[in-house]
Amino acid sequence: MPVRIVQSKQNARVKELRKALAQPGRGAHGHVGIEGSKMVEEALRAGLQVKTVFVAQGWERLVGAMRLPATTEILRLPHAILSAALATETPQAVAALVEPPAWSWESLLRVRHGCAPLVLVLAGLQDPGNLGTILRSAEAFGASGVVSLPGTVSAWNAKAVRASAGSVFRVPVLPASADECFARLREAGVKIRTTAAEGAARSAEAADRADLTAPVALLIGNEGNGVSAELAARADGAITIPCPGPVESLNAAVAASVLLYEASRQRGFSVSHPFSAAAGGAGEWMGHGERMGHGESIGQGKSAAKKTARRAR
Repeated sequence: MPVRIVQSKQNARVKELRKALAQPGRGAHGHVGIEGSKMVEEALRAGLQVKTVFVAQGWERLVGAMRLPATTEILRLPHAILSAALATETPQAVAALVEPPAWSWESLLRVRHGCAPLVLVLAGLQDPGNLGTILRSAEAFGASGVVSLPGTVSAWNAKAVRASAGSVFRVPVLPASADECFARLREAGVKIRTTAAEGAARSAEAADRADLTAPVALLIGNEGNGVSAELAARADGAITIPCPGPVESLNAAVAASVLLYEASRQRGFSVSHPFSAAAGGAGEWMGHGERMGHGESIGQGKSAAKKTARRAR
């Protein structure tokens, strides 16, 4: 497969990658940027169209091992040019421009595993690591998909993509206004349950006592403030996670994961995915963006370079 050599930061494709990573979901031509050979392989396995692959000089073997279609453009760049375009503290040796999946309400609400829709509604979630973790848990526990309300970080944020371990390519994620979201869910017969800290809502039902086998959407709020009173008032009820310890509330991703597990347990799902047998398991290679394995990071990385520069002074 032919490889084109790029020597300038002003190259149009390099600019497109930089913009796609800096402004997730708003890149030119609708493409999103992803980092790391493992993420590119996950995108290919998910059947996504990989438009352009960028590889740092000396790391061509990583791309050579991929089953790239003939239509994919491959660009080889000096380390410095590629790392300057990437968003991570420890830049990877491979990046790509990918056409994201085109999800619809139909794909989000369709029956999966013979069970009723199980939807997460994210209201103002701001930490990309939390969002990525929620996507990973959503796939692990058989959720139908995720609705992203205004103020929620993009699912294509580089940190969110890495934290999702590839789930972002497979779990339907739809951005929507609160009005559209509530209308669509109710039209489909989905009950909306807001999450609440234990004791915060008198009418909140404990997760293990709530019926999560019926069509349900779980409203997950902002990390600092939780679900707004306005949105909570529009929900059909509240759900809480009983905690025996003296903790006021749980991290948003932890709370979502616990509720998803409880819904999965009630629905009778069994462990079938090879990566779900243990925490992390074989899938843990994508848990943290800076530890991708295979020695793929470019040089010392940005943070190490900064430390070296400080010592030199």
